[in-house]
Amino acid sequence: MNRILAGIRPTGKLHWGHYFGVLQNWVELQKNYDCFYFIADWHSLTTEYANTQKIKTWVKEVAKDILAGGVKPENLFLQSLVPEHAELHLLLSMMTPLGWLERVPTYKEMRQELVDKDLNTYGFLGYPVLQSSDILLYKANKVPVGEDQVSHLEFTRELVRRFHFLTGKEVFVEPQPLLTQSPRVPGMDRRKMSKSYGNALLLDDSPEEIAAKAMQTLTDPARKRRTDKGNPDVCTVFDYHKLVSDKETIAWSDKGCRTAGIGCVECKKAMAKNAVEYFKEFREKKAYWDGKEKQLFEIIAEGSKRARKVAQATMEEVQEALGIKYGL
Repeated sequence: MNRILAGIRPTGKLHWGHYFGVLQNWVELQKNYDCFYFIADWHSLTTEYANTQKIKTWVKEVAKDILAGGVKPENLFLQSLVPEHAELHLLLSMMTPLGWLERVPTYKEMRQELVDKDLNTYGFLGYPVLQSSDILLYKANKVPVGEDQVSHLEFTRELVRRFHFLTGKEVFVEPQPLLTQSPRVPGMDRRKMSKSYGNALLLDDSPEEIAAKAMQTLTDPARKRRTDKGNPDVCTVFDYHKLVSDKETIAWSDKGCRTAGIGCVECKKAMAKNAVEYFKEFREKKAYWDGKEKQLFEIIAEGSKRARKVAQATMEEVQEALGIKYGL
């Protein structure tokens, strides 16, 4: 069976973008693949190294979100509980050309986006090597990515070829992208959905919070009055209807907007009502973990034991290939 490796950085509770763009795919993939899904707490340190006191809370919240979203507990692990990730990162960094790191697209993008953080660090520059190590430890055949992330995976493939060339040993599998079709989920202000922008709908938002955020969500900016006809194609509320509403409601919203048959407030209320119902089961499943932190981390630890067995076997081969396996 082909193996899947995918991870997510814990930077707080997950939002709709994570659910429709990541979690739904993870749940489907585990039906047909040997899956390893991890919470990348070390990756959080690349940008949050000065804010570490929150990481444990973030890990807990993300774990609860992932399990409530339908991921099997045995498929979930925590990056820092598998120290082989750091070991392979170190060894691969010895042979990674500096120029490869500087040309990674997100290196420049994140430095421009996160202007409030000092990202002139060794860890941030080298995060693609850690990312590659995450994948290669498990000899993952497939990595679920969007089209905009294929270039990142190519970095890992290049690193595999370089390792094999320098050592003369075939240790790793060259991972292939598994292109995933995910709906675009804009933030309430039509920018990228992000907690840092304050435009995110969280998966465990209460009915009251969903209703309040729906009222703040942008609609067609050209529709100034109730009697103006609108364009749902540029309306964020309509984007959300396509995620949480049934076909009849989506058609009602589309036609009502274009003909001015309904007003924006009416449309927002309908979307909020459907969103509350859509995420009702999720909220209940997440609430199950309230007050059960010990049990939650025990589950994470068990999943990490499964992952570490695979990682240790790979590191035996890596050490042998590099000539640093001494048999002691």
